[in-house]
Amino acid sequence: MSATGTKTLPYGEAAIAEAARVIAGGGCVAVPTETVYGLAADATDSDAVAGIYAAKGRPSFNPLIVHVPDLAAAEALAVFDDTARALATRFWPGPLTLVVPVRPGAVSSLVTAGLGTVAIRVPAHRAMQALLKATDKPLAAPSANASNRISPTRAEHVLATLDGRIALVIDDGPTSAGVESTIVDARTREVLRPGPITAEQLLLCSRAGGSLGPPETSSETLGSRLRGSTAGVTSPGQLELHYAPSKPVRLNAMSAQLNEWLIGFGAISGDDTLSATGDLTEAAARLFNALHRADASDRTAIAVAPVPMAGLGDAINDRLRRAAHR
Repeated sequence: MSATGTKTLPYGEAAIAEAARVIAGGGCVAVPTETVYGLAADATDSDAVAGIYAAKGRPSFNPLIVHVPDLAAAEALAVFDDTARALATRFWPGPLTLVVPVRPGAVSSLVTAGLGTVAIRVPAHRAMQALLKATDKPLAAPSANASNRISPTRAEHVLATLDGRIALVIDDGPTSAGVESTIVDARTREVLRPGPITAEQLLLCSRAGGSLGPPETSSETLGSRLRGSTAGVTSPGQLELHYAPSKPVRLNAMSAQLNEWLIGFGAISGDDTLSATGDLTEAAARLFNALHRADASDRTAIAVAPVPMAGLGDAINDRLRRAAHR
């Protein structure tokens, strides 16, 4: 237990049982997924969901992702057409979130921020799946960090901003994907947030799936969309200032300037590196941990080497662009 009262337990039956008790009592707990650590609470309990917003300091117009154990549970909460079902069948369980029409009264209106849609996914991680089984509830779970701060990929990252604000963190080591899920509006096939499921993978699915058309949004149009207001937010993960360290971030840096902590990539080495070999999967898994280390360093600013846009580079650059937004 930390000095301020947040308990950390290693993943196992005791941790899941304790987390289920907290959630049954209307609380929220931090639990790992394959993407980042999430802050989970009962998605049907408005008071519990309000606890997520309060712990994170998250604006109430920013909706939450709901996690469920399988497609059948998802269809009990939301309306799936052929496109949504094709995407779910191909990529679930996994790091894909689908925005679909919500069934009336299925989840708290705080989860959807009053929208007629819900963002929903089936996670692959053993800890979240075990917690879903133990609670027998859909779980709202945004990233387990204070709003607009760096997302957590380790238990210690959760404690960096939420220590004393929540009851429990389940520690199952570093997450594998390292960036938040891809979000797709299943009605329009629009990519609302790039993530581990790449545009290329979605396109391959569309070619094989017949009724499923290609994704419609590139990183360039994502960057130009209105964000940061109630009019612009139609799903989680769309705020322009997000994933942000406390220090200024300079992108596409070929070398460090005075008093900068340089995060390298490929041939550009620095104080830290995302991947010395230029591997984008490795870079995505290391991204937030590298930003946490840079933010905790004695330097006053952060610089990041260029990362190519192809494949997972789209998601990495999306997070870096928003980390650098001031």
